Amino acid sequence: MAKAIVTIKIMPSSPEVNLDELETTAKKFIAEFAGEGETKSEITPVAFGLKSLSIIFVMEESLGSPDGVAEKLGALEKVNSAEVTDVRRALG
Repeated sequence: MAKAIVTIKIMPSSPEVNLDELETTAKKFIAEFAGEGETKSEITPVAFGLKSLSIIFVMEESLGSPDGVAEKLGALEKVNSAEVTDVRRALG
């Protein structure tokens, strides 16, 4: 099977949330789902000091939908929402 590149966007519940800790937790959930692999993180300003955290990772397509990871992340106390914003098949 092919590999897929997935982006999960995480919105913290407030500007005071430590995004480094949130990133570590998110990467742990991703590793449990997709195994250890390539990841990339991006922090994007939203408004009034609030920033979103996007994590891009590579997974095997055969693992199925990454929505379960987003649901686990969205259930965290310091997270307002988490959603899969992009899934693409990797070429090459």
